[in-house]
Amino acid sequence: MRQHLFAQASELSSQFARRGAELDRLGLPPRDEIEALRQAGLLSALHATEVGGAGLSWLDGLRLVRIISRGESSIGQLLGYHYVNSQYVYWAAADARQAWVLGAETVERQLYWGAAVNPRDPGLVLERRGGHFVLNGRKTFSTGAHVSDRINVNATLEGKIANFVVPTDRPGYVAHDDWDNIGQRLSDSGSVEFRDFPVYERDFILPLAEPFDPPQVQATFNTPLIQLVFVNFYLGTAEGALAAALDYIRTTTRPWITSGVSRASEDPHILERVGELQAALKASVALADVAASAVEAALSKGRSVTERERGDAAIEAYAAKVNATHVALDVTAKVFELMGARATAAHYGFDRFWRNVRTHTLHDPVFYKAREVADFALNDRIPVVSLYS
Repeated sequence: MRQHLFAQASELSSQFARRGAELDRLGLPPRDEIEALRQAGLLSALHATEVGGAGLSWLDGLRLVRIISRGESSIGQLLGYHYVNSQYVYWAAADARQAWVLGAETVERQLYWGAAVNPRDPGLVLERRGGHFVLNGRKTFSTGAHVSDRINVNATLEGKIANFVVPTDRPGYVAHDDWDNIGQRLSDSGSVEFRDFPVYERDFILPLAEPFDPPQVQATFNTPLIQLVFVNFYLGTAEGALAAALDYIRTTTRPWITSGVSRASEDPHILERVGELQAALKASVALADVAASAVEAALSKGRSVTERERGDAAIEAYAAKVNATHVALDVTAKVFELMGARATAAHYGFDRFWRNVRTHTLHDPVFYKAREVADFALNDRIPVVSLYS
């Protein structure tokens, strides 16, 4: 099953790459692309075999994200977000049986999971109404807004924090067509609105909590894992950019008039730069895999995991995030120096790789991640737990 899923991911990535420039220009909600992931079985790759999933590790799941991102960065992002959102209930839900029911349904129906939890927005508000609740409010960014079947949601209820999972086909869920950023144009990351959206007791995955109650440590692993999703789709995008550049150099780039060679692929300056970029990417990928293994090992401790163990693992993820940000931005920009002036023609769409990385690396400031890594190294302080750290 593992080899089959990796082969499926590689094939889909190649298909997405062939249509990459066109998909980027259209910038439509990626319904067909999510359906392709569904048909390939990739949506249930991390779910346990007991509920019908493939039972892959986080290390393998993040590698799948990287592979898909080589072909289309937004689809890699969406796959990674789905993995974190759909797996979150396993380690966060108060009732393990509820988590397994949700997992079994996800696998059986191959559901795609999103989330509406952006902490920078005003919170969503739940109110009691009759025998249930209604949800109202708006979130500016909700990746997978149009294509999500299930979403994780946080809201306030009478001054307390509620965590629940709901289907998006209930009345009152409105996904807006307002995602017009320069990159990640297929990530479907526009705003969503809830208008008297019905919520029921069975939707809650955690008991109501006071706003400043410390969370159970295991329930906070969504942050280092989502940061590792970022790491891997940045690197996958950079790998895709370099692969496209190498193909262009072999087939299209003309040797410079004073190079003394008959093919651009023999130009010593191009060879040197390709070697540097390739080496930087390989090192960053290795760091990403080490970080994934560290976070997975800590998460595997279950409810016995300590704050310190979580913090040690998170730092590995955040160091990988700092490195991958710089490497991916560097690679996606410098490939143009290898290909030459004609590669800037709009129909190639080679700029999409840089635009995609540039757009998402602003999700949370990388210098704050670097500061967390430094504070750990200098002062032995683990990061303060939040939805960003």
